[in-house]
Amino acid sequence: MTTDPASAVLSAEAAAPVISESLRAEVWRSFRRDRLAFAGLSVLVLLFLAALLGKALTEWWVVFDPEVVRLPDKFLPPLSRASGELVPRADRPWLGIYLLGSDELGRDVFARMLQGASVSLSIGFVSVGIAVVIGIALGGLSGFYGGLKFGFASVDTLIMRFTDVMLCFPTFFLILTVVALLPPSIYNIMIVIGATSWMGTARFVRAEFLALRERDFVVAAEALGLPERRIIFRHMVPNAVAPVLVSATIGVATAILTESALSFLGFGVPPPYATWGNILSDGKGFIFDAPWLFFVPGIAIFAVVLAFNLVGEGLREALNPRLRRP
Repeated sequence: MTTDPASAVLSAEAAAPVISESLRAEVWRSFRRDRLAFAGLSVLVLLFLAALLGKALTEWWVVFDPEVVRLPDKFLPPLSRASGELVPRADRPWLGIYLLGSDELGRDVFARMLQGASVSLSIGFVSVGIAVVIGIALGGLSGFYGGLKFGFASVDTLIMRFTDVMLCFPTFFLILTVVALLPPSIYNIMIVIGATSWMGTARFVRAEFLALRERDFVVAAEALGLPERRIIFRHMVPNAVAPVLVSATIGVATAILTESALSFLGFGVPPPYATWGNILSDGKGFIFDAPWLFFVPGIAIFAVVLAFNLVGEGLREALNPRLRRP
């Protein structure tokens, strides 16, 4: 009995959600067996909760204000009780206690760290989102339409040589130069980091598209005359996202680290926003008098970047059948 190719493709598409669900369960089981990756995921969950708590308590319902200056309380160590009368509620530290101490202006470091968590995460995810969109677009064009001629060279040659040129620039110094020329803004930071971080994603997607072009299901879809848009977005992009997901996870950590470095150098997010980088920068001059101003944001940056890298490594092993844990 012969099988209609169109029916075979349609039945494969109908079965895709079941297969995808089974694959997700297998990936999750493999990921959960990796203790380091699961520990990193736990740290990230706590970070998301801290960012949500900081957003709620400092912006939505102003229970305390991270920008309130109380000069009598400057340089108080962690777990110190606030001095004087705490009249408006937003002027108070959490429960009247500086859980992580106060800075040179008497501002609550705990409140500033909570606000910095939401700002740092926003920068990390938005900038990586920009990089992933650019990388998938350019990598997909290069892998799917690479053979087309555009003037004196092919599309693949033009895109990949442009990628090589971008890779030749030291990324951090390129970001630093662009940020120094633009007006200080959290949105400029996001756009600049994202617009200079897409090269790895583009190469991953191009390699996956070149491999997928030769697979039977893509050849069958082309033979059936399916629109190119459907082939790309229904068949190729979902099968090419695994390395992109790993790259994006590690890219969030890189973006947070880059923003912290920019803020440390004075080119990051401008006041009144508190970020871990500018908290660290403010505390570097008081490392011996008030070491918590330096070590609290430093340890937070270290822990979050390590957690993202552990999760990225765990995803890489879980999504790769050859590395997947039994």
